[in-house]
Parts: sequence; structure tokens; C-alpha cells
Amino acid sequence: MRLLKIAFWVLWKIWFYFLMTVVIILMSPLLVLTISSDRTYPYFFILARFWAKVVFYGMGFRYRVEWQQKPEKGKSYMLISNHTSMMDIMLMLILIKDNPFVFVGKQELAKLPIFGFFYKRTCILVDRGNSQSRMQAIKSAEDKIKLGRSICIFPEGGVSDDKSVVLDEFKDGAFRLAIEHQIEIVPMSFGGLKRYFPFEFLAGYPGTVPVVVHPFIVTKGKTLADRKEVKQQAREMMLKQLLLFKY
Repeated sequence: MRLLKIAFWVLWKIWFYFLMTVVIILMSPLLVLTISSDRTYPYFFILARFWAKVVFYGMGFRYRVEWQQKPEKGKSYMLISNHTSMMDIMLMLILIKDNPFVFVGKQELAKLPIFGFFYKRTCILVDRGNSQSRMQAIKSAEDKIKLGRSICIFPEGGVSDDKSVVLDEFKDGAFRLAIEHQIEIVPMSFGGLKRYFPFEFLAGYPGTVPVVVHPFIVTKGKTLADRKEVKQQAREMMLKQLLLFKY
């Protein structure tokens, strides 16, 4: 039985990287055209959403979502969620369709072949261990917000090595940006992906991912002095839901 599980995991994960890569290759002429400027980014975003759907559904996943509040079309938001899986990226792209957003992500992913080429040209890369890189990422995110984009940040700042951690402590970046630019924060809780598609190679299985999009946190009128309170409000909201999901 163990050998069958290992065979499944190996083939399933190979299929994942195959899907990711082949779809990008097939769309590459259009992708190259749409990353040429900020003006064409919304078209790139449409292609990215198609790619995400192919990978997410192609891996055997489905989702059910409870919208406690829905984003308004064309409005800028700070999108946040818990982060335990590569599928978090796909799910975020699938859920948010009318508000083109830019990911703030770790720069290590830019080293991946093919995917990395487009990743580093469309996302805001950050080396979280480098204060200069963090400041540059904040500046880049501010520029995108001024262009009317939304920003997506996984506020835990990475994936905890401790598997018992349900939701790690949040970093300040997302909340600082949201307050400085007076944009609403959209907290989302993704359930089950720590089990369904963890970062470990020999683990996981297809399933239906429960999602809750929580009521938005309004930052209008708040100052950076309120950052800790806003951050804690978002984390408590998401942690409560993840415990209901049983992670």
C-alpha cells in the first residue's frame, strides 16, 4: 500500500509541474505581449487566471466559497490569506476576477525555469531577510496601487516549518500599505490545503477546498498607529475560521 501511495504522489506531482509548464509554454506568445507594460497587465491577468484554473482543476481540486462580502469591480484592495500550499496562488487567481492584482512573493521562485521568467516580470519580489529588498518591495507595491491595482500578500511571510502552526504571526507590510493608501483589506481563509497539497513532495491528495472571504477591514481614517490593531483583527478572524475548518 505504501508503494502505491508513493507511486501516486510521484506521478501526481510530476503532472503538476507538467501542467504548470506546458500551459505557460503554449500561452507564451500572448504572455510576452501582455507583460510589456502596465497598460497591458489586465490582459496578462486574464491569461494568468486561465493558467490557474487549468492547474487547479487539472490536479483534481474543486472549491466551495462563502462570500461574506464581495469586492467591487475595478477597486483596489489588499488581498490576504493563509499560506500553506502552491495552490493558494491558483485559488487566489481564480477567486478574484474583476480586480487585477499583483502578488508580492519570495524571489527564490524567480529561479524556476520558464515560470520564473514571467514571475519576476509580473510580481513584486522580496528577499524577506534583506531590509533593503523589503523597502523596495513596499515602494513597488505603492506604485502598483497608484495605478489602480490590488495587491496580494501572504502576511505570514512564508510557510512555517512547524506543521502544528495553524496560522503564523503576521508581518506588518500588508497592513502598513493598506493603511497608508486607505484601501480595504480582504481577509480570506483557505481550508485544507495543508493536507491536500503541502510543499512536501510525497504527500497530498485531491479534494474540495473550503474558502471563506471575510468582511473587509476598512482602513479609511486609520493611521500607522492602528497597524497592530488592524493586523490582529485580520489574524483573529482568519484563525477562528481555520480552526473551524480543522485547518
